[in-house]
Amino acid sequence: MPTYHVQNFGCRATQADGAVLERQFEARGLARTTASQADLVILNSCTVTNAADQDARAAIRRVQRQNPLAKIVVTGCYAQRAPEEVAALPGVACVIGNSHKHQLAEIVLSDLLATSPNLTKPASGGHPFVPLRALTENREPRTENWIYVSDIFAHTELLAAPVFEAAGAAAQHQTDRTRPTLKIQDGCDNRCSFCVIPSVRGQSRSLALAEVIREVNALVESGYREVVISGINLGRWGRDLGAGPPTLALSQRRAEEAEGRKPEAGSRKPGFEHLVQTILSETKLEKLRISSVEPMDWSDELVHLMASSPRIAKHAHVPLQSGSDAVLRRMHRKYRPWHYREKIENIRKAIPTAAIGADVMAGFPGETDAEFDATRRLIEELPLTYLHVFTYSARPGTPAEALPNQVPVHIARERTRILRDLGARKKNAFMQSFIGEPLQAITLNEMHTAPEGEFTEALTDNYLKLSMRGRHRPNRWITADIDGMENGALISRS
Repeated sequence: MPTYHVQNFGCRATQADGAVLERQFEARGLARTTASQADLVILNSCTVTNAADQDARAAIRRVQRQNPLAKIVVTGCYAQRAPEEVAALPGVACVIGNSHKHQLAEIVLSDLLATSPNLTKPASGGHPFVPLRALTENREPRTENWIYVSDIFAHTELLAAPVFEAAGAAAQHQTDRTRPTLKIQDGCDNRCSFCVIPSVRGQSRSLALAEVIREVNALVESGYREVVISGINLGRWGRDLGAGPPTLALSQRRAEEAEGRKPEAGSRKPGFEHLVQTILSETKLEKLRISSVEPMDWSDELVHLMASSPRIAKHAHVPLQSGSDAVLRRMHRKYRPWHYREKIENIRKAIPTAAIGADVMAGFPGETDAEFDATRRLIEELPLTYLHVFTYSARPGTPAEALPNQVPVHIARERTRILRDLGARKKNAFMQSFIGEPLQAITLNEMHTAPEGEFTEALTDNYLKLSMRGRHRPNRWITADIDGMENGALISRS
């Protein structure tokens, strides 16, 4: 039986894309195995930073060294951005950009169908494409290094499948997995000056509401208790869809319903708040977790929904990038530091126990000592509980790449260190505040052994790692009494 391996790099959206690829290969009769043993190795790349590109190149070299007979296929954002560069790397057999990723299995398997009777032939009889570009002429068809990349902005539909923390074959017993992530949005219509993602992901596009509900209900029926919804610009879900139920404020809708009036159907396009409310009303999902949402999309209604529903995890991730007004303007971000402060303080006021995280960038071009200090001071003053800190990395073709006064690498890295230390202190203080308190947590499929016995890993409703004494089945919500902290995790010994 032919075998495959998918390795994902980067964000949850990329991981969700990888889950789709796994579905495609398994439907065609391939078996999942390790990269060192697979016939096909799919590297699903990221390109958000230069380090991400380096990780993909290192993976290609590693696979070629450990498994020289494997057919290496590179897909994802790096493949979309620089296909010729990727295809020129030794060992790469095929480059398939995000533009063709949804048909990757058909493309890759077309030359295996004739010699592999265990594979299921697709309805089309094979992939319908002619390669757009070939790096080399006069090569045998089986050794040709093909590139499949086209205009990503021509894509207007979104296909999605859940991705699981502990990925595995579809036939694996599903209670061994927990916390599936469902990608419901892709692409981005913003044009931040440092970001290459819109050019490799395309325009914002949403999974239809009926499809979202169908996927969530299917996961619930399979026994899952928490689902994470994600996207490249998640808060803009629905803006590309046709008009649907109005997205009026909850208070206004309730008042109208109390008076026996119904808002006019189809008067507005469905918004993210409407999606969240519909998941709550039309599924029996026990816990919905919302991944990163931009500051301008944290509406009062969304905060109210999270605060009022025990079925929404008390966890808000709100990208900041910089606390300097001047830097935010150079970044082409659509909010100011005082707007961001207001959003975070509103979330904390409404949800006192919420985990509130932020993405922060250090060393953006032209960032002065005073501008960096503005970022540091804003973070110190805000009730943030964790940080994802990145050192600025120039991306080819972005406006920021051409900005003057690029910050020296050693200064940018020192600023990164300062912010990471600050984030660690904030996280530690947040975790300590729960010692002696009960917390709700979902058990994961992970165990470890300590001198005092076995411990089961879990994740609290407000996004804290928890080690619980004893052996507990995965995918169970348990209320645990917090006894202390150890190795960056809360401990429950009772």
